Amino acid sequence: MRRGFGWFVTAAMALGIALGLGLNHWLTPAAAKDAAADLSILTDLFLRLIKMIIAPLVFSTLVVGIAHMEDTAAIGRVGIKTLGWFLGAGLVSLLLGLAMVQLLKPGVGMALPHEAAAGGGLDAAAFTLKDFVTHLVPTSIFDAMARNEILQIVVFSVFVGAAISALEAKAPILLQAAEQLAAVMLKVTGYVMLAAPVAIFAALAATIATQGPGVLVGYARFVGEFYLALVILWALLAGAAALAVGRRVGALARELEAPVLLAFSTATSEASFPLILEGLARFGAARRIVSFVLPLGYSFNLDGSMMYCTFASLFIAQAYGVPMSLGQQLTMLLLLMVTTKGLAGVPRASLVVIAAALPLFHLPEAGMLLILGVDHLLDMGRAATNVVGNSVASVVVSRWEGLLGEGEAGGAGP
Repeated sequence: MRRGFGWFVTAAMALGIALGLGLNHWLTPAAAKDAAADLSILTDLFLRLIKMIIAPLVFSTLVVGIAHMEDTAAIGRVGIKTLGWFLGAGLVSLLLGLAMVQLLKPGVGMALPHEAAAGGGLDAAAFTLKDFVTHLVPTSIFDAMARNEILQIVVFSVFVGAAISALEAKAPILLQAAEQLAAVMLKVTGYVMLAAPVAIFAALAATIATQGPGVLVGYARFVGEFYLALVILWALLAGAAALAVGRRVGALARELEAPVLLAFSTATSEASFPLILEGLARFGAARRIVSFVLPLGYSFNLDGSMMYCTFASLFIAQAYGVPMSLGQQLTMLLLLMVTTKGLAGVPRASLVVIAAALPLFHLPEAGMLLILGVDHLLDMGRAATNVVGNSVASVVVSRWEGLLGEGEAGGAGP
């Protein structure tokens, strides 16, 4: 199914580029602009569908994730070490994405036109620390959800999830309702993403029709430079693994070859879960450590996805010529640190996170359509990176606990 979807995305990209080139070549600038406006109906509908799912998706997934955190409390020391690693690795991933997009500037020169956001939210010129802090807390959760105020939804969700976790009975009816809502919203997200090829086709055609073939150079730079950033992240992860296992890092790489390739080809890290369990057990990681770290990692340690969120968001700012101060960039980093945890396991989660972050920083929401056309190609690299990150985390925590053996016999213990 996912491979078939990839072919649809590829075909949509090719057709969108072809139509955009044709419209740009054969039509007058005014006529091409009118054609792009007609095509934008499809992309606007897709954007509205994305906005429709953000609030219930963030609320349900974050509440469920926090409410189940008693597992880490029970394991105690291992849980603290695991979460410490996840937070550190996530911060490195986000900072690397921010640094690379500032260094390489893939969006500079695209000079796409946009109109400044009007109304709603905070005034960018008057944005202060006081405004940000007071804006965090909703006066009404229903108002926050109606306006897709992602920060306020996150704050409320954290309180609800923590309260459920603290109750002895765990509020089973409420927790079950949140789990069911999360399951339903994940299914709805899958339905929405089925429309992505149509939106990709329309977005590429409209952009190229009005901006000309030169905009394709920006896409090529964006993809190439993001994969360069991924290579650097892989090198950092490999260095961490080498510190943990020494010269056996080559053997670890061989065990991860199959799951990484599977994640890359299917653009989903979940498909590799059974292969990672088997491979790490053969390598010598304790099964009880791996069985704990990996599932938690799929919720809280998406290194590739986190790096992409900062990289793509700032690429959009560069493409539209929107300046962002260092304070705004660091605020975005902290926001993404939280929201990427809340949307783990969501199909095309990065798109949902970016769509929620753009209006908070007064970036053009249509900018998401810039990255939509190549998102599947980038998702392949993100998925493979998530596999590597979670595998390295499992090995490192096993080493910290003194439970890393030399092979199946050494790592299969309790």
